[in-house]
Amino acid sequence: MNTEDSEALGWRSVADLMGDHPDARVALVGAGLNERSLTPGRCDLGPKALRAVLPRFSTYDVETGRELTTPVHDAGDVAVKAMAPAEAFEPIRAAVAAQASRGLTVLVGGNNAVTRPGVHALGLDRVGLLTLDAHFDLRDTERGLTNGNPVRALLEDGLAGPRISQVGLAPFANTRRAHETATAAGISVRTARECREQGLATVVAEELARLSGLCEVIYVDFDIDVIDRSQWPASPGARPGGVSVHDFFEATRVVGAHPRVRAADLTEYDPSLEVGDLGSLTAGRWFCELLAGFETR
Repeated sequence: MNTEDSEALGWRSVADLMGDHPDARVALVGAGLNERSLTPGRCDLGPKALRAVLPRFSTYDVETGRELTTPVHDAGDVAVKAMAPAEAFEPIRAAVAAQASRGLTVLVGGNNAVTRPGVHALGLDRVGLLTLDAHFDLRDTERGLTNGNPVRALLEDGLAGPRISQVGLAPFANTRRAHETATAAGISVRTARECREQGLATVVAEELARLSGLCEVIYVDFDIDVIDRSQWPASPGARPGGVSVHDFFEATRVVGAHPRVRAADLTEYDPSLEVGDLGSLTAGRWFCELLAGFETR
């Protein structure tokens, strides 16, 4: 459907909210970092795939009767595709920091190594980190930075463990050592079972409240492999038994609504693993839910 047809039908899409909006309260930054991924893939295609699917989403939410109206400043992509995480750190940190005065900055990866510079962009002395992830991401850094150790790297950078909440951790996808490291550091650990039994949105709300008592601002990492693999095949790390996509969307809206959340990322989306349009449509809906939550602030 072209723009003229869309306008004739009264169809306003989320893509119509995107553009060069210097005064917008929300910004989007792409960072297709792909090097040093533990499983080879094409996470560098994520930002392009997300933008490409947004014309398929209406701005109208039939469940609430609300219309999305928030302009989004598209700050473009950081040229990090061929860089290792250590090289990409400063370009990504600077790109997010340049937008940090807004109400919300959305960083679209790329692999999970984009999270460390994103957190630094908000100021390590005042930020808290919430991850929605099947994995601890606490692998050793002795052999360098990868998508498997951003949380470990942040601990080593000086981010206090109690200012980290990890939600959605999956059984048989992590090591005892990682769990013990998280516990010893004071990280709040919430498993996939807790999320299923208590509700993912409830757990996320509890952790946001906990972090709000410790931090001025909060950064949220949505490693999308937290979703059950049957509903999300487009990440190599997704496992059967992850959180449901419905719960993921509900929790995303809770995150978007929280006034302390100043930046959020989407990581580990690999469009080369698409089954139909499932991956791009899921990522697009995530973005809509984040905006919908933000508009309730």
